[in-house]
Amino acid sequence: MTLKTAQQYEDSLRELKLKVYLQGEIVDNPVDHPIIRPSMNSVKMTYELAQDPQYEDLMTATSHITGKKVNRFCHLHQSSEDLVKKVKMQRLLGQKTAACFQRCVGMDAINAVDSVTFEMDKKLGTTYHERFKKFLLMMQEEDLTVDGAMTDPKGDRGLSPSKQADADLFVHVVEKRDDGIVVSGAKAHQTGAINSHWILVMPTIAMGKEDADYAVSFVAPADAEGIFYIYGRQSCDTRKLEDGDIDVGNKQFGGHEALMVFDHVFIPWENVLMCGEYEFSGLLVERFAGYHRQSYGGCKVGVGDVLIGATALAADYNGAAKASHLKDKLIEMVHLNETLYACGIACSAEGHKTASGTYLIDLLLANVCKQNVTRFPYEIARLAEDIAGGLMVTMPSEKDLRHPEIGKVVEKYFQGVASVPTEHRMRILRLIENITLGTAAVGYRTESMHGAGSPQAQRIMIARQGNIEQKKELAKAIAGIPAK
Repeated sequence: MTLKTAQQYEDSLRELKLKVYLQGEIVDNPVDHPIIRPSMNSVKMTYELAQDPQYEDLMTATSHITGKKVNRFCHLHQSSEDLVKKVKMQRLLGQKTAACFQRCVGMDAINAVDSVTFEMDKKLGTTYHERFKKFLLMMQEEDLTVDGAMTDPKGDRGLSPSKQADADLFVHVVEKRDDGIVVSGAKAHQTGAINSHWILVMPTIAMGKEDADYAVSFVAPADAEGIFYIYGRQSCDTRKLEDGDIDVGNKQFGGHEALMVFDHVFIPWENVLMCGEYEFSGLLVERFAGYHRQSYGGCKVGVGDVLIGATALAADYNGAAKASHLKDKLIEMVHLNETLYACGIACSAEGHKTASGTYLIDLLLANVCKQNVTRFPYEIARLAEDIAGGLMVTMPSEKDLRHPEIGKVVEKYFQGVASVPTEHRMRILRLIENITLGTAAVGYRTESMHGAGSPQAQRIMIARQGNIEQKKELAKAIAGIPAK
């Protein structure tokens, strides 16, 4: 098998023995839990579209290892065209789910680990790259969803990993054995962890010699002994437990985050991809972050497309579509959204080959892309809320609409344009609420700020990659000032 069907993916999750806590209780069946399942449906869409001939060019690729067709989420980028198709695929999936579809982080992780392990082996004589290629082959053959795990809890941000009061605030090696290593710690904000087959762990920051035990990368089954998960709360998440579907806004799809805890987890040597090579930790972080910042120029744009469409419908249903100031606001939303997409495409088109043969995006443009993502979705959301009107957050519930007595009152007083059913108006307003304020806001608005690193992280990289000194020389040449 190289391409799972959506149903095969769901069935494969049922075979996992995950230990998941949600709101203080163990979840017996994560696949069918009403709060978790919408996020699983989003991942299923990555499998469903890969089976659709209409989307084959974007959703699949040819493995450079086997020559077989594989899901693009399991593929190493072999050209700038691959990088561009990745962004287009992510926009498509954002449009289809209006949520986070979660496989991006694993795709970005394998591409970063590939080139870094290759260069690490070349310099140090290690054998990590061969181990990685064996894992990649399995990932492609079984069409696995892999969760890339980089962000540690971090504790006191002013202290390095080895200086923390609690050693487990960063994932670290607690024991080295003849047959492998034992690790402890946690990874925070893990997108799609509970919908993943395997975990690919990476260090979270550049490290020094004193932090060598924390410079660790490895793969592990998501249900390995000693790994457990604590599901993250989302705004309005318990609406998924209610009857009906209007108040949820997006009943079918969603995303999730979790705290992933490693309690003395054994990792055999064949699954270890870095163990103490601290001098390469910063390079791995830089490349993974670059790929992931590129991703936001696709996925957030796709969700933005849905939000813009919902906002335009709200204007129609409110009877305000002809107002010039609303037309102008919708144009601004499109302008901002397409600017994000342009950055994602640009950093992809300017990609280059690394020593391993895998293509890397232009790091400067990828960081510019993500810097814009920390701002523009907030403005798009603000404009959406402006156009939608206050009813978005004050209207009654679906139960009121369905009530045998007061339902007619709700129908009467929340009618907009007479030709549009009140229910349709309520549905579109709840969708806008979901994307801007509710559960989808985790994968759209708030994640736009903090996902793939905070705004300052991108500014640091922009400063490094911006080449101010070369720009000075350009100015000197034009101004007639001799070069040094």
